[in-house]
Amino acid sequence: MAGIHTVVRSRRKALTIAVISAATALLALAGCGGQGSSANGSYGFPEAKQGASSTITVWVDADRQAAAKAFQTANPDTKIKVVTYDGSANGSNSFRTKMQLFDRAGDGWPDVVFSSQNNDASWASQKSAGKQAFAAVLDKGLVPKQTLGNFTAGSLNPCTVEGRVYCLRNDLAQAVLWYNKSLLEQFGYALPTTWEEYQALGEKVAKEHPGYIVGTAGDAWTPEVFMWGSKCQANDVTGPKSVTVKTDSTECKRAASMLDTLRGNGTVPVVSVFTPEFLKKYTGKVLMMPGPAWYAGAIFNNPQSLNVKAGQLGVAAPLPWKGESQAATGNVGGGTWFVSSHSKNLKAAEKFVEFATTADAYQVDVAPGYPAYAPAAQKWVAKQEASKYYATPLEPVVTAASQVWDGWGYPTFSQEAIWAKTITPGVTGGKSIVDLLPDWQTAIANQAKVNGYQVK
Repeated sequence: MAGIHTVVRSRRKALTIAVISAATALLALAGCGGQGSSANGSYGFPEAKQGASSTITVWVDADRQAAAKAFQTANPDTKIKVVTYDGSANGSNSFRTKMQLFDRAGDGWPDVVFSSQNNDASWASQKSAGKQAFAAVLDKGLVPKQTLGNFTAGSLNPCTVEGRVYCLRNDLAQAVLWYNKSLLEQFGYALPTTWEEYQALGEKVAKEHPGYIVGTAGDAWTPEVFMWGSKCQANDVTGPKSVTVKTDSTECKRAASMLDTLRGNGTVPVVSVFTPEFLKKYTGKVLMMPGPAWYAGAIFNNPQSLNVKAGQLGVAAPLPWKGESQAATGNVGGGTWFVSSHSKNLKAAEKFVEFATTADAYQVDVAPGYPAYAPAAQKWVAKQEASKYYATPLEPVVTAASQVWDGWGYPTFSQEAIWAKTITPGVTGGKSIVDLLPDWQTAIANQAKVNGYQVK
């Protein structure tokens, strides 16, 4: 990722007084032009003339409409216009594509945008075709330091580019092992403590209880659960524009082989958890499922999905591979909120983003996922456990938040989109994931090069 753009560069001592004066004059002129923008605003980026708009436009996906509604209830004097879009789900890249259109038009940018992806700061923090970066810098006074300091350690890493923060995380999406405690006890199975035991259990389930499943591999985020959790170095961003792509390692092959085995016996089907087919075939038959923290509210405790009854759903810590002292886990989205650097009402835009990520009225009372904001996360866990819905304590979800492996980075391109285009069609066509690993590596490398990365 390129360095953060600043209009006023540090002047060398060798510059003469005359040159310095000329440069100062030019900057003063720049501050007067550019559609009312300031060349170097109060918060470290060029600002549009403030107060020009009393209404802010907020882009959300369907699930985050509740955040907008909660904000409107709590802040009736702040006017917002809510626009619903896909949130760049599954790596659609719609957020970036639409902002590029506004860049070309020179107008139309929303004030706030929610994205379901964690790699958007890598492009939103950069100039595009000579235009200023879309994302506003948040940690130079726009968002209070105390607020930023209260986010869970490491949670703002996907939002941080060259030491500056460009977005706020909505929720954390660390992967854990969800399981149906009632079914596990009914079948007389012990909870697996390693991935090897998990595979062995899947093979046992296939023979003794056909039709029941121990996971799924049909969503675009499958590699973020299984490959990332196995420390597969397929997406290791090692520098601003460098990435290491290595899918022929033991770490990659062991996860791929496990998925091939369980996919072959039907216990880890290649079907999306958000399809009618999944609900029809597997409601009441999910023995366990590795997946992100947000599966709790989005899939299990959801009348429109699996609707698992209270007292049945348990959660265990991420699984290690045999011989490893500590498990690693992947991160499946979690969502990010951006304030537009083009906003003509930065204070209202910041107010919305801070509310959406920190306020109890949304993060604790409404949001289904584990909040990235630590004070809200503590209250969220307490509320969930007080509901008596879960069969076990939620401590594994809390612990897993600090176990996300840092060898899987956040480049400008989407790993989910690459997996969906490369692996999913091959698997549905009868190929094994192990055999497709070279194709996956080539696809990642090619996409990285297209986006200007040096690939190792």
